[in-house]
Amino acid sequence: MMNNSELVLQLHGLNDSLANRHMYFVLSLTVYMFTIFVNVILIATVCMEKMLHEPIYIFLCNLCFNGICGASSFYPKLLQDLLADSHIITYTGCLTQIFAVYCYVFCEFTSLTVMAYDRYVAICRPLQYHILMTPQRVAQMLLLTWCFSMLETVVGVILTARLPLCGQHVRKLYCTNWEVVKLSCNADIAINNVYGFVLMFSHLLQTILILLSYMHLVRASLRSHSDRRKFMQTCLPHLITLLIFTLSLMFDNLYSRYGSVHELMLRNLMSAEFLVVPPLVNPIIYGINLQHIRSGILHNLGLRPKALLTHT
Repeated sequence: MMNNSELVLQLHGLNDSLANRHMYFVLSLTVYMFTIFVNVILIATVCMEKMLHEPIYIFLCNLCFNGICGASSFYPKLLQDLLADSHIITYTGCLTQIFAVYCYVFCEFTSLTVMAYDRYVAICRPLQYHILMTPQRVAQMLLLTWCFSMLETVVGVILTARLPLCGQHVRKLYCTNWEVVKLSCNADIAINNVYGFVLMFSHLLQTILILLSYMHLVRASLRSHSDRRKFMQTCLPHLITLLIFTLSLMFDNLYSRYGSVHELMLRNLMSAEFLVVPPLVNPIIYGINLQHIRSGILHNLGLRPKALLTHT
């Protein structure tokens, strides 16, 4: 058994990529910078355009900010390892990365749930929308999103940190809770497993609630042309975002447990997908599909004169 506080872990995810690491470094840095750019552009557009100071756009800003946090929990360490001969991380640094990654995951699920509720009220109960979605209520929902996500993450990290470790080889690009738990010295991990099932059930319930809300939204959107327009502009991107994130996360969890340990390249792609694709794709999907966002971005970039925005 090792002293966890003095332990240095070895990451093995890049072992097959060293021959082309400079090419991977340039590619990764480019994708990271572009991810930050598109998210910041969308957030800045919403902040500068007063007509976009509505709940759905505020929730979208929160989703983009969380995407920046998720990407930043992955890319800096990856870029450092691509330029280094040894890929090591301290145990404290590993736990910090676990906290950042899982806080991003939980906040993404909760943010998508909050956005689904907002669209449900906007389409199914339009006359009560401004009564239910007040600035105070929006602030409370954002605060709950982050507090709930951080609480989930802190509990999980504490349960992992209590385990004594007998290994130091993490066979992944970055630290994950499951990989660290596998290094424990035959310790009792029943509590970790139970907590994992509780989290899985709670977020599965969130996904079910979102899908149920969409059943009501589809029925409601058939009533009029304006409701169908609302659904296509705001709900369809939300549904695509949910599917991309859920499928990416599901593939990573399943492959990390049941996939072949010899297919390192495929394992790397699966493990990085939910940290790379959603933060990059989310602002692009919303920016292209939402006319108000698209017009604001083009205006701020000097590509289109400012037009009077009207809400749909």
